[in-house]
Amino acid sequence: MGQKSFKKNPIIGSRWLNERGFYLKRVAWAEKMAALRRRQMVRFLPEEDKAFFHRNGYVVKENFLSKDIFAQVQDEIATNAFAASEMRQGKTVTRFIGLPPSVLKDLPGLSRAVRDPYLQNAMRYVASYNADPIVFLHAVLWDLEKTRKDPQTDFHMDTFHATSKAWLFLRDVDVADGPFHYVPGSHRYTPERTAWEFEQSLNAAQHPDGMHAAGSFRASEEEILRMGYGKPVCFDVPANSLVIADTHGFHRRGIATRPGARVGLFADLRRSPYFPWSGLDLRSLPGVKGRQSEIYTGYLSFRSKLTGKPSHHREVGRVKIEAPPVL
Repeated sequence: MGQKSFKKNPIIGSRWLNERGFYLKRVAWAEKMAALRRRQMVRFLPEEDKAFFHRNGYVVKENFLSKDIFAQVQDEIATNAFAASEMRQGKTVTRFIGLPPSVLKDLPGLSRAVRDPYLQNAMRYVASYNADPIVFLHAVLWDLEKTRKDPQTDFHMDTFHATSKAWLFLRDVDVADGPFHYVPGSHRYTPERTAWEFEQSLNAAQHPDGMHAAGSFRASEEEILRMGYGKPVCFDVPANSLVIADTHGFHRRGIATRPGARVGLFADLRRSPYFPWSGLDLRSLPGVKGRQSEIYTGYLSFRSKLTGKPSHHREVGRVKIEAPPVL
């Protein structure tokens, strides 16, 4: 958070420095390094998919897993309970189930899905890092009775540099389920986008929206159109669809209008934007690789005990993936 937060980092949040182009220079260097790292990974994606990604900022594959593996995955999540944590944001509860080797050893379908070469390579190329992504079994559940707003339903960029997130949806996703939305091409800068981000950088440290102040800039659809981008794509997709996006581009969670849940695999890959090399990732070392979810959950628990403050990810014991929220 410190490398992007305007509120928590007095250097990044300095209006004086940003008036003189400090933020824009950080962005320009991150863009240059991401392009350099991707040139080191040109074989990670087929040419057609690379071209599509560079135009749009995402890749999408329907019928991703073979029928046999997909059926095996469905059976494994239907017949097992898993150690989970949950996070509430407004009316939405997101359930995270880590999938380290100790869990996957008894789940061959999920193991093959998590380790699928296309998924792994595409995550790396989109993030511009040959590094091990963190992967969860994941459910998004919502309580329509709650009135507090989910901040993820605003269009936003996760950070100022290339980063990838993936969703392998294991159930059909309808518009009423609040699907993922992405603005095609918004991973690339336009002059209008550059000017908009410059203006945001001057006052972000004092912005009333905490996530905006933390460097995850929020934008209205009107602002996005003025930046030179088009209408967002809504990913109401069939089960067994894979979506991988550079979430430096503008995206949001849709607003669900009926009871239900979105279920799938979720992967996230973000590293420092400043290095010219694509590999040398400490989290890919033996003993660490594949265990990021386990390590992250342990870290949150330790930090909560150390500070006496509750974690935003609350451990809820063993649950079925689509069970009602425990929070």
